[in-house]
Amino acid sequence: MDPRSEVVIRQQYALKGRILLINAPADALVNTLKQADIEATHWTWNYQDYQAHLNAQYTSTFSIEFPKQDVDQVIIYVPKSKALLDYILHQVVCHLQVGQQIFLVGEKKGGVERAGKQLQPFGKTIKLDSARHCQFWQLTLQHTEKLKPLSAWVKNYSIKIQDFSLEICALPGVFSQDHLDIGTAVLLPYLTQVKSGKLADFGCGAGVISCCLAKMNEKNVIHALDVDAFALKSTELTFEKNGIEAHQLQLHAVTGIQDAPQQLDALISNPPFHQGIHTNYDASETLCRQAKIHLKRKGQFWIVANRFLNYADLIEQQFGETTIKADQNGFKVIYASA
Repeated sequence: MDPRSEVVIRQQYALKGRILLINAPADALVNTLKQADIEATHWTWNYQDYQAHLNAQYTSTFSIEFPKQDVDQVIIYVPKSKALLDYILHQVVCHLQVGQQIFLVGEKKGGVERAGKQLQPFGKTIKLDSARHCQFWQLTLQHTEKLKPLSAWVKNYSIKIQDFSLEICALPGVFSQDHLDIGTAVLLPYLTQVKSGKLADFGCGAGVISCCLAKMNEKNVIHALDVDAFALKSTELTFEKNGIEAHQLQLHAVTGIQDAPQQLDALISNPPFHQGIHTNYDASETLCRQAKIHLKRKGQFWIVANRFLNYADLIEQQFGETTIKADQNGFKVIYASA
């Protein structure tokens, strides 16, 4: 059981009726709450958690918007991003009524103390518990808000590559929401060397790599893959903002590289290595080991990663040979051909 869920169980006397668990992990909490006659459902934007919920036969919604259902209380598992919590709180208070209760649970090292303060503008807030290196907060809603359009939450920034500029659109919580990250900046000059055709961008984020590849060749079809619903929507918005034809973009919610399309001409990635507040290299290491099986013969694999990671060795075990295209600003661009 996740320690945050253990704290929820400690305070289950405060829970009643239909509970919406927001950003909750896939653990046994729902079954535990059932024993207390509490009906719990999930709202998540993490596709891996969503699939785990479904496999456990839980009711779960994968979306960036509040589920279309009636709830009595909500429990928010604090996300890593302060901006994302602002968005989630806004969604919640726009769908609840004055007098209803919102609970917040999170790890101390994950910023739950700060998150507790984000509750205060909406009503009376108290800390109910502090245990398992976590905190559990309660808000009694004193005023609601009018739902803002999604466009109010988008951050934009411009990048220039070759002879064109792109406007990037990023929603709260998406990697490098308000600026171009260093790793992608190191990779971008090499996108001109990527084969044209059926391409995949694993961990597409706000769509920087995907959009560049689409802009470089109108015949490219980009399969943008991410575990995060906010990233997928951001990529869609970035394509729309830059006037790229809809047929060039195929969005895929994935649990990992195993869900990627087959017979790709090229697979490109600035892979994720965080799971919430924790560093996790499993997805990117699995990518290095399995990329080849998703490529056509002579298909290309391009990856940018921190210099200290041994991805070149992992890739070489599968492809037989790798080329370090760049080694600068703490990042390496690694290339291999199937």
